[in-house]
Amino acid sequence: MSMEVGGKGVKSDINVTPLVDVVLVLLIIFMVITPLLQRGKPVVLPEAKELSALKSGGDPIMVSVTKDGRIWVDKVEYERDALAQALIEQMQSHPGSPVLVKGDKETPYKAIRELIFEVSKTHLMGVSLAGTKIKDKE
Repeated sequence: MSMEVGGKGVKSDINVTPLVDVVLVLLIIFMVITPLLQRGKPVVLPEAKELSALKSGGDPIMVSVTKDGRIWVDKVEYERDALAQALIEQMQSHPGSPVLVKGDKETPYKAIRELIFEVSKTHLMGVSLAGTKIKDKE
């Protein structure tokens, strides 16, 4: 058994394998988490030239209307008659939160108007409509 002392000195090559491992793990984590970040029922939002940001504090209570007229509060479906009570319960657990209505762009406006009328029965402050901004063509 012989041991070489001194010899070639310090090896200065960069080992990239641990860096690649960490980056791949982070990529997988983001791929799994990103779909979970969307709140409410997924709908295709209408486009608008001008949008304003929510001015009230707190996370909004998401009320979604799908193109077939079904109503969802976050990810739970409600009948139109039970919507007001569901919103009151949400406001009790999240006081001061605004209500954000997400209507699919193929939903008839009559369904959205009736939904806003149901929300107004609860006397909640801060009902807003969601939309996506039209991208400027340059």
